[in-house]
Amino acid sequence: MSGCPCPCSTSASSPLSLLPSTPAAPRRSSVVFSSSCGPRRRGARVVVAASSSSNDEKAEAGEKEGDPAFNPFGFVTDNPSSRSAIQLPESPAQDGNVGQMLYRTEDKGREYGKSVRSGEFRWFVRQTGSPDTRRGTIMFIHGAPTQSFSYRTVMAQMADAGYHCFAPDWLGFGFSEMPQPGYGFDYKEEEFHKAFDELLGTLNITEPFYLVVQGFIVGSYGLTWALKNPSKLRKIAILNSPLTVSSPVPGVIKQLRFPLLGEFTCQNAILAERFIEAGSPYVLKSEKADVYRLPYLSSGAPGFALLEAARRANFQDVLGRISAGFSSNSWEIPILLAWGESDKYLPLSIAEEFQKSNPKVVKLKTIEGAGHMPQEDWPEKVVSALNSFLF
Repeated sequence: MSGCPCPCSTSASSPLSLLPSTPAAPRRSSVVFSSSCGPRRRGARVVVAASSSSNDEKAEAGEKEGDPAFNPFGFVTDNPSSRSAIQLPESPAQDGNVGQMLYRTEDKGREYGKSVRSGEFRWFVRQTGSPDTRRGTIMFIHGAPTQSFSYRTVMAQMADAGYHCFAPDWLGFGFSEMPQPGYGFDYKEEEFHKAFDELLGTLNITEPFYLVVQGFIVGSYGLTWALKNPSKLRKIAILNSPLTVSSPVPGVIKQLRFPLLGEFTCQNAILAERFIEAGSPYVLKSEKADVYRLPYLSSGAPGFALLEAARRANFQDVLGRISAGFSSNSWEIPILLAWGESDKYLPLSIAEEFQKSNPKVVKLKTIEGAGHMPQEDWPEKVVSALNSFLF
């Protein structure tokens, strides 16, 4: 790469397994790096291919022709959808390398969405339905480390039911801008709140709206924003989210908070899809997994944004405010808990504990068969619960 002082100055983004040897061609091993020096273009990658020894040399070394090459990254995942993100096909000349995979997937996952300039930053916002609807506006908020893509089916069906729907990617996530920490945005709770307020103005959302929230960190910030702005809300629906101080923190988020381990973890290109699959009874289909991994394959920025957000978050303080703020003494706006009962991160007991703190206001609806992201696992059941609650 032009201008790079040394080969080791690049940072690994998505490890690739070694390709099996074939009698007709020398074996190749491919390693993929994200560009970390010089002008960087979105989606750029450097692929270094090294030819192995000849067949004669392999025979002298005792290697049997036709044996599969050793795969040092075989431990990474056993899920078929995730495996395709880290292994090249056996015929790279026909099926493509990582750069070609990015080209094939870069237009995926943008259903109903477009870029919107709000304040200093560019957001990616999905929108369905008409602003002239009489049933009102719904704002869908995603959690870390995912994106608004998870709401695509729910918001389409809610638009059919007569609602005007928005689902933004938080700054630093999905297809929104990835501000560099220290240059106007440091991924702190109050900065997310301020940016969200500006976005509401940009989208011309001036009347009270329905808020749907799901997930960790930025999902929790959606709830703390609600506590400060009850006059802007009609009702709140909460899908699996940490709600009490006893809510466990997933291991991958804990890893992000450790020095060095966090830097390594955040650059795992399959982090988001593995997070979703680990919290669900299901494995993502490949075309869905493509969308969740795409931002992390395109550059290192989403990983570092997630890293900053995880390290800036004060989990106990945030969850303490959420638990106390929605208690019976201080909250009257109706709340629905639409809870995937097969969540491997947040058990149903978290929702039950939260509901008991304000039983007159908080209603609990379990989503059978759904995991941590019910809007991805069973969108039809989520739509049914929302229609019953909001109407």
